Order: sequence, then structure tokens, then C-alpha cells
Amino acid sequence: MTKFLALVIIALMAIQIIKPLGWPGLKRRADFWKLAVLALAATSLAGLLGHWSP
Repeated sequence: MTKFLALVIIALMAIQIIKPLGWPGLKRRADFWKLAVLALAATSLAGLLGHWSP
């Protein structure tokens, strides 16, 4: 799951740099770092949930 999340968010970051997505908070090309923070949080959360599940 974490590998899939990483690939999806990396693809979104590449799209954001080429052509901004226009989503709230992602209107400029320079806002791609926000996706990196989201990726870090989502991957950490998925890792923690996977570690705690039986």
C-alpha cells in the first residue's frame, strides 16, 4: 500500500510541476512541496496502520 501511495503522489507532484492542478492550495507550480508533505504523512500513517494490524 505504501508503494502505491508513493507512486500516486509522485505522479501528482510531476503533474503539478508541469501544469498546476488548480485544487485549493495547489494553484502555483511552486506548491508541489505540499504534495511531498502529504506523501510523507500518508506513507507514515499507512506504515503505522499496517504495523498495528494483525
